[in-house]
Amino acid sequence: MPFCLDDSPYFKMIELSEADSTNSFLANYQTRQPIDIILATADYQSAGRGQTGNTWESARGQNLLFSILVHPTSLLASQLFIISEAIALSLSESVTECLSSDAANLDKELDVKVKWPNDIYINDSKVAGILIETELQGQYVKRAIIGVGLNVNQLRFESDAPNPVSLRQLSGHTYERSFILSSIMGRFKQYYTQVLAGTYAPIHAAYRQALYRGETQTLWPFQDQNGPFMAGIAHVEPDGHLVLLDSTGRQRRYAFKEVSFILQTPARPEPPTLGPPA
Repeated sequence: MPFCLDDSPYFKMIELSEADSTNSFLANYQTRQPIDIILATADYQSAGRGQTGNTWESARGQNLLFSILVHPTSLLASQLFIISEAIALSLSESVTECLSSDAANLDKELDVKVKWPNDIYINDSKVAGILIETELQGQYVKRAIIGVGLNVNQLRFESDAPNPVSLRQLSGHTYERSFILSSIMGRFKQYYTQVLAGTYAPIHAAYRQALYRGETQTLWPFQDQNGPFMAGIAHVEPDGHLVLLDSTGRQRRYAFKEVSFILQTPARPEPPTLGPPA
């Protein structure tokens, strides 16, 4: 689902060689006239940010680092999680598309999923993270800045992050980042149009289907402030709360950072034998 990245009356793209963070850049960006979607990309971020103050490791010119500024002023603050769902689905679908052409040559099946609330996982490794910052006006969303880091061509990760992976590590191919960005933006534009129209149900349903460890009737290890427990994902509420059904049949409801998945840290993949660009 390609998207034309040329400027238009409703879309503007800003390409930066370096920024402290593309989210911070757009937070201070001023326009003379309203624009529906503003996209800022950077080859390198000197202070790339993840959730809750974490940093995001990315080698210069190897990955996709970008932020999207939108103004969904008809969206209630209580429904804000729909933006998170929209960008997570856009990423997971585009990553699946990238890997699909390599599927026959890979030695194992690669399952692309959305780990609640909005990390993108391939099997048990993290390929992308999302940071959304919002400004409210009364009970509505005035603007949202959606920051994305997607590991594309990086071969080695030096930070202590437990489970990073890139598309190139898995497939052995280098990827043209602009093609992937075009695919992501095409999907996001479609989902964002649904958001503005108030058509949330299909997005909620697709997000539920895409959830990591979201299989019904399957119990997985989680941990909250009281310790570890076994549970399955019952559903995700429109405001983003995760509802789990534990092994005793009790429902547990969590906001972001109140519960965590217990993961078995996968071995980091060795740099593959490199093939031609995909």
